[in-house]
Parts: sequence; C-alpha cells; structure tokens
Amino acid sequence: MTVSDSAGRRELAMVRAESRGLYWFVAIFSTCVNMLMLTGPLFMLQVYDRVLGSRSEATLVALAALVAFLYLMMGILDFVRGRVLARIGARFQARLDKRVFAAAIERAATGERQATAAGVRDLETIQRFLSSPVLSAFFDVPFTPVFLVGIFIFHPWLGILAVSGGAILVVTTFINQAHTRDPVLRSSIANAEADRMSERLKTEADMVQALGMRGAAYIRWNRLRDRALDLTVKASDAQGGYSAGTKTFRLFLQSAMLGLGAFLVLREQMTAGGMIAASILMGRALAPIEMAVGQWSMVQGAVRSWNNLAELLSQVPERQRKLDLPRPRANLKVASATVLPPGEHHAALRMITFHLEPGEAIGVIGPSGSGKSSLARAITGAWPPAGGSIRLDGATLDQYDPDVLGRYIGYLPQKVQLFDGTIAENIARLDPDARDEDIIKAAMQADAHEMILKQPNGYETYLTMMGGHLSGGQIQRVGLARALYGDPVLLVLDEPNSNLDNEGSKALNDAIRRMKAENKGVLIMAHRPAAIQECNKLLVLDGGAVRAFGPRDEILAKMVRNAGEIMQSQTKTGGIA
Repeated sequence: MTVSDSAGRRELAMVRAESRGLYWFVAIFSTCVNMLMLTGPLFMLQVYDRVLGSRSEATLVALAALVAFLYLMMGILDFVRGRVLARIGARFQARLDKRVFAAAIERAATGERQATAAGVRDLETIQRFLSSPVLSAFFDVPFTPVFLVGIFIFHPWLGILAVSGGAILVVTTFINQAHTRDPVLRSSIANAEADRMSERLKTEADMVQALGMRGAAYIRWNRLRDRALDLTVKASDAQGGYSAGTKTFRLFLQSAMLGLGAFLVLREQMTAGGMIAASILMGRALAPIEMAVGQWSMVQGAVRSWNNLAELLSQVPERQRKLDLPRPRANLKVASATVLPPGEHHAALRMITFHLEPGEAIGVIGPSGSGKSSLARAITGAWPPAGGSIRLDGATLDQYDPDVLGRYIGYLPQKVQLFDGTIAENIARLDPDARDEDIIKAAMQADAHEMILKQPNGYETYLTMMGGHLSGGQIQRVGLARALYGDPVLLVLDEPNSNLDNEGSKALNDAIRRMKAENKGVLIMAHRPAAIQECNKLLVLDGGAVRAFGPRDEILAKMVRNAGEIMQSQTKTGGIA
C-alpha cells in the first residue's frame, strides 16, 4: 500500500466493514455447511462397515432418511449463504455508487475522459466478486484442516498424502498468481484501448464516412484488436494451463488416495468404509483451493479494481457539504489567476486579472491557443486555478457546491455535447424534477422554441449524443437553452456563434442584451471580433497572458486597424463573423 492511495483504501475498508454483521452470518452458515459436508463420508463409512456387514435393510433406510434430511439442510444453508453474499455485494455497490460516480466525473473533467466508465466498471467488478462462489470458497478454506485431521484419524499415511497434495495445490496457486498477473493486466489494457478506439469511431461515424476513412480506421482499430486478442489468448492459455493442471492433479490425487486406502485395507490397517470416507474428505478439503485456482482471474480482477478505486478515491477526496451561500450577484473578479491544464506542467493562463460587474458583457478575443477556452473552464469551476483567485460575488468558486455553482453559471462549450434523451431533458440538464415552464422559458430565451416545435415529437423528440438529425446550429441553440436554464447570474459562452445562422446569432445577441438588462453578466470567448457586438469590454489574450483589457471600442481601436469597418459590419450583419 502506498501513501497516495491509503486514504482510498481506508474508505473502501470502512464501507466493507458496514457489512460486518452479514459476514458473520456467512461465516456461521459456512460452518454449518462444512460440518454437514461430513454427511457423505460418515454415510459411506456406516454403509460399508455396518449395513453391508449386518445386511440390515432397516438400518439402511434410517441412514438414508437421515442423510436426505441433512443434505436438504445443507442445500438450504448454502443457498441462504449465497443470497447473503449477493446482498453484501449489492450493498457495497449501492453504498459507493454516488461516491465513485462523482469522483470519476470530477477526474474525467480534469482530462481523463475514460475515468467515469473505468470507475463504475471497477465497482461492478468488486460487486461481482463479493457475490460470487469464489468468496464462499475463501470462507470454506479454514475448514480444510478439519477435513485433513479427519483423514489422519483414518490413517496417518492417508493424511500425509492429502497434506502433500494440498501443499502442491497451494504452491501452484501462488505460482499461478505470479505468472498470470502481467498477462492478464496487459490483456485488460489492450482491450480497453481497442474499445476506446471503437467508441470514438462510432461517435465520429459521419466524419469517418465523409472523409473516406473507413478502410484506414478499420486497419488502425484492427491492429489494436489483434493485439488485444493475442494478449487475451496468451492470458487465457496461462490461466487455462494452471486450471487444467490443478484439476487433473486433484483427480489423480483422489485416485491415489483410493489406491493407498485399498492397499491399507488389504493389509488390514483400515476398513473399506474408511477408505471411501477418506477419499471423499480429501475431495472436500481441496475443493476450495481448486475453486480459487479455477477462478483466479476473477480474484485478480477484483484486486486490481480495488487498487484502482483506492487510487481514484484518494485522488478525489469526498467533498464536504458546502454552506448554502445566498444567490450571488454577477460580480466576477479574477485576480492573478494561473491555470494549469490537468496533468500538465505548462500553464495555459498566467497571471490573468480582470473584473466583470453586474450588467456587463466582456468579450475575450485572441488567436487560437491563446487560452480562451481554458479561461472558460476555469470560470465555470472545471479547472481550479493553480494560483491567484477567481471569485463570484466575493466567494471563491470552491466555496460553492459544483451542482449549485452550475445553476449560477450557465456554460455553452465550444463543442456542444448532448445526452441520450429528449430535447426537454437535455435543456433541463437531465434534472428529473425540472418544471415544464422553466424548460420552455429557457428555450424561448435561446429563440429555440419554434425550432423545437417543428421537430417530429417537439420537446419529446429523442436525441443521441451526436444530436440525432439536428444540424450543428440547432444543436448549438439547444446548448444555449441548456446554458440559460435555471436563470443563471453569469453566462459563459465559448465561440457561441461558430455554427449559428443569422437568426441564431440574432437570438444570441437578444439573450445577451436580456442578461445585461437583468443586471447579470456575460463572458464571450470569440476568435473573431465580429462576435462581440453586445460586449461592453474586451479582454485580449495572447500566449496565455493578458495583452489588453478595457472598453470595447478603445481596445478595438488599438488592436485592430479596421475597427471601424468591423463595428459597421456588426451593425449590418448582427454580429456574424
């Protein structure tokens, strides 16, 4: 265990400990089941040594009835044990679902796009392990010495043979773990890479088709797939070899036990019933070990997932409940803010300082790569500043709960991504308690209401992540409606008119004017000056630093030679670049 993931391990252990009482029930049921496992050996011992010798049918019937009852009880207890383990796994997953999802979302927001799916999969892997017969086998292992002692009672030689065979199986298990760990891990990583490539190609299917990339994309994906398949086969071969070898050796060991027992019977050192009973006991003693070896891939997967979750939960500590601050004013102050993209050491923004007051709209312009989108992510709270501060109405952004901050700051990203769901659900940000009037209000503010009504099912039209049959401009207007949903005090727009037509640009400018009139604030990231018609001030970025900040006309006059022509063009075109 490393220091970096110790906090996560403690958190997982605490959640697991919540089911301590259920584990005790499993242990009690396991004790009863394993004691009832002696039914078979004792029955065979009585049949061979008593019934056959006395030729008493009444004794045989009585023993058979007793054995049937004991096996029935064993089956019931084993079934109940399985149900309890299933609920332990379900309880573990239910207890951590929200925590892992939130941590994975936060980690994905900082650059690791696959973190959400990976975190959920790791939790599901642990849940399946906790509910599986493999865990039952671990509860059965402590009773192996009891069965071995029973074999020693029949005869020491039989006990020595059973212990030697069991030791070989245990050593084989550890060799299996050491030898198959790396192949299984490499196979999992390779399959994950191939799956990511496949999902990306499906997401960008239109582009792949339009650019004639199907053949090349298939070759790239097929290389990843072939590598994953090769590693999977190698891992399967390694595990299968150990599993088959263990099973074969156990069957040989059981026959060897019968052979040695027959030899001892011939020498009159034990009875035939003892020979059969000892063979059954040895099979029962080694069964948990064989189960562990045969299902070792599940054990390895659970251990790997446990380590992954421990790392995730350590890197993203659980957020403490934030005090509900009053609804802020659109008073944004950025003071000497330095922003580092997640996982990088080079700052995207350095010492950024500006102030947005209520009723203002600030345009942020600059060449590609100047840091405009990075500033948008920082102001929305997605990327925390590495230095300096970003304050909304006096409070730093981390003083707000992320979900609460999202209601105060509306965000339209440069590339709008929709979710699988209806148009209404997308506008409402998937809020199950959203009110119809709030959804329609946001759509009207984005001038998207009429466009939505023209869709096949209106607001109930189902969309996919790619937007379904909506055009780029229509997707952007749905995204604008989503940003305006909930009456935010600050609106952050990253290249908002990149896909809008003249009607959409007019609706955008109307929304900005409305926000200003309501004493709210707007921040517009624009690559071209023509997108900042409604801005009061301009912030010019270059190379991640502030090059100029001040009134729009004054900054344009300094920075752009044809500022007059641009402003005249804005008036005529409504702000289209």
